[in-house]
Amino acid sequence: MPQLRIQATYMRGGTSKGVFFSLADLPEKARKPGPARDALMLRVTGSPDPYGKQIDGMGGATSSTSKVVIVSPSTRDDCDVDYLFGAVSVESPVVDWSGNCGNLTSAVGPFAIERGLVQAPRDGVGTVRIWQANIRKKIVAQVPMRDGEVLETGGFELDGVTFPAAEIKLEFLEPGAGEDGEGGAMFPTGRTIDTLDVPGVGVVEATLINAGNPTIFVDAARLGLTGAELQPEVNADRALLARCEAIRANATVAMSLARTAAEATEKRPHTPKLAFVSPPVAYTASSGKQLRTEDMNLSARIFSMGKLHHAMTGTGAVAIAVAAAIPGTLVARVLGAGRYEAIRFGHPSGTLTVGADASEANGAWTVNKAIMSRSARRLMDGQVFLPDDWHQ
Repeated sequence: MPQLRIQATYMRGGTSKGVFFSLADLPEKARKPGPARDALMLRVTGSPDPYGKQIDGMGGATSSTSKVVIVSPSTRDDCDVDYLFGAVSVESPVVDWSGNCGNLTSAVGPFAIERGLVQAPRDGVGTVRIWQANIRKKIVAQVPMRDGEVLETGGFELDGVTFPAAEIKLEFLEPGAGEDGEGGAMFPTGRTIDTLDVPGVGVVEATLINAGNPTIFVDAARLGLTGAELQPEVNADRALLARCEAIRANATVAMSLARTAAEATEKRPHTPKLAFVSPPVAYTASSGKQLRTEDMNLSARIFSMGKLHHAMTGTGAVAIAVAAAIPGTLVARVLGAGRYEAIRFGHPSGTLTVGADASEANGAWTVNKAIMSRSARRLMDGQVFLPDDWHQ
């Protein structure tokens, strides 16, 4: 049977990797949302794989490396490109299109410029206005240029990425709006801290917030954790993972993003994200780097597709920045008294600095933008192959 060839680029963005497509390069039946598109993305990444390795595909067998991106000229006058993100389950036949990947966002601008979807200056900085189609938000990327090409190498270091690269600055505009991006509620329940009664777990305090992606913040101590944990110890504890998924699934219902907890687990594994935070704690990062309490304002960890993330999701960083800037959230409570327009937090791979521009009017908080820096690099460009029966 002949194989289908599709133009694609394999890119690292932040601490994630994914397969990038131009919408026009996809087979016609996969250019629209639906079963055909999902089938294509599953076959490209090598899912579902009962072995959990994605050997027969481009996926890397983790939530950080089983990802796909579709970019096209924007349908909006105020943006340059539309960006659609898919989180592909490794072992299940599910592609979750419900949320954004903040890390891969950093690669969208470079991809768009290299594919000729956006014009950029020969030297200096190219501004790419991105419409994040999953969550209907606008993001602005500042992409460095040199001699008419995207500058990909440089000295910017990002904990969780082995090699330095060129810095890409990202501005997530109005990240605190509702999931529809059209002025919905930052706090879907109307409260900065909710009390959830989770079957099998008990009463859990949580901040449920729409920022970057829908996110759930809980106290590390409520999970019996210190905030210094790394991937191996958490992901090997099946009972802990089950409790965390129960909290995430029930909070998803409380945020009106699923009708039942079972639906949240089966059909919406990517969002909302569950994160736990603690006061600063000393620990050894996964790289062997020694982190001290004075290196951070707080410690944070986040789950992605049912497992602890090896660093921090980009949208998780946005949610942390927004929650830190608003008094009364669980994150603000952990930080203590004061206003935090920028914070540095510890994660399993090191530390990260993020900031949010928040303001209060008549007792209501709005967030104009969240800011952070990432890097991105093309790893391979060419054609991805898949059997011609991918759609059957």
